[in-house]
Amino acid sequence: MYWTLELASSLDDAPWPATKDELIDYANRSGAPEEVIENLQELEDDGEIYESIEDIWPDYPTKEDFFLVLRESFTLNILIYSEISKINLFVSLFI
Repeated sequence: MYWTLELASSLDDAPWPATKDELIDYANRSGAPEEVIENLQELEDDGEIYESIEDIWPDYPTKEDFFLVLRESFTLNILIYSEISKINLFVSLFI
C-alpha cells in the first residue's frame, strides 16, 4: 500500500468518520483512481471506524507540516537576501 498527496486528496470529501466499506463505496462513486481503491481494500477488515485520512495514512502531511516548510523557506530567503545585501554593500565601498 502506498499513498501520495494526489491519491489521498481523492478522499478529501469522504464521509468521515467511515468504515472501510464506506470508504471503498465512496471512492468507487467519486471516480477515485484505482490505486485508492486498492489501498482501501488492503486495510484490515475489523470493522474499524476511520476518523480521517490520518487513520489510514499515519504519515499524511498536515497543515502544520506545510507551514513549517514555508517558514523554513521564508527564513532561508531572508538569510540569502541578507548575505547578498552584505556583498553589495562591500562591493559598493570599492567602486
